[in-house]
Amino acid sequence: MADRLSTTALLLELEPVVETNLNRHLATAKEWFPHEYVPWSQGTDFDGVLGGEAWSTEQSKLSDVARTSLIVNLLTEDNLPSYHHEIAQMFGRDGAWGTWVHRWTAEEGRHGVAIRDYLLATRAVDPVALERARMVHMGTGFTNAYLEDTVLHGIAYVSFQELATRVSHRNTGRISADPLCDQLLAKVAADENLHMIFYRNLLGAAFELVPDAAMRAVSDVVRTFQMPGHGIENFGRKSVQIAMAGVYDLRIHHDEVVIPVLRNLKVLDTAGLTDDGEAARDELVTFLDDLDRQATRFTERRDKINAGKAERLAANSG
Repeated sequence: MADRLSTTALLLELEPVVETNLNRHLATAKEWFPHEYVPWSQGTDFDGVLGGEAWSTEQSKLSDVARTSLIVNLLTEDNLPSYHHEIAQMFGRDGAWGTWVHRWTAEEGRHGVAIRDYLLATRAVDPVALERARMVHMGTGFTNAYLEDTVLHGIAYVSFQELATRVSHRNTGRISADPLCDQLLAKVAADENLHMIFYRNLLGAAFELVPDAAMRAVSDVVRTFQMPGHGIENFGRKSVQIAMAGVYDLRIHHDEVVIPVLRNLKVLDTAGLTDDGEAARDELVTFLDDLDRQATRFTERRDKINAGKAERLAANSG
């Protein structure tokens, strides 16, 4: 049975797909340079060794939620060494798989560099607090729990995660109220989108090879999905703030991340499933219905809270 392919056999079966999509990626990806999106002329020395000015909140031109979202995005990118370890362990370092792993890592590496340089040059964040948060977050590392299941779980996870990251970066740029920040995060988001397409195409090929196992992997991943930055200190509080601002919330997750990937791959229309595959799809459909209801409840509650705030503001200004 195809669905009983070993991990090694599956990686070998998918390698031609990896090579094709690697070549497509290299032909499509546009070179860009992080230093061009950093307003270096705004930079000044901080206190400490150079005896510059200490950071204070009023120096930041960003709103609280934009600052929080950028910090979360940056700290997520900071854990790249752990991510590289995970995908290198999952996919290997040889052949087309290995070439992709290193190319992906190189492209991801510039995201943290660019965002940090922007934040420090513009004095958008407290540099001491940012560095301490980086040390804490990287100190905990990152483990892809799906790697403990199958390589298909790993491929399924990154298919959704790369799109989620793209949406988060893009929406953060839009609420920053800084055209340069918006431009920078649009570049980062474009990289993430190409990464998503690469992994999504692999997942599509897996559905052709091992439909039952692929359906199980997608169902498991969607139902237990967590962003890679969930280990950030106070992530729960930060994610609520981000969701309340409409940067990334349940409705966005459902409408702009989960459903587009499923629709593109025609996951819910997959034919040739056994009872195991059908059971996994049934679990997925049930979860999607519940996620949609939760998303609606959240947006209704947020709209009510925001309407109340607007009424109080109008009353106080009147």
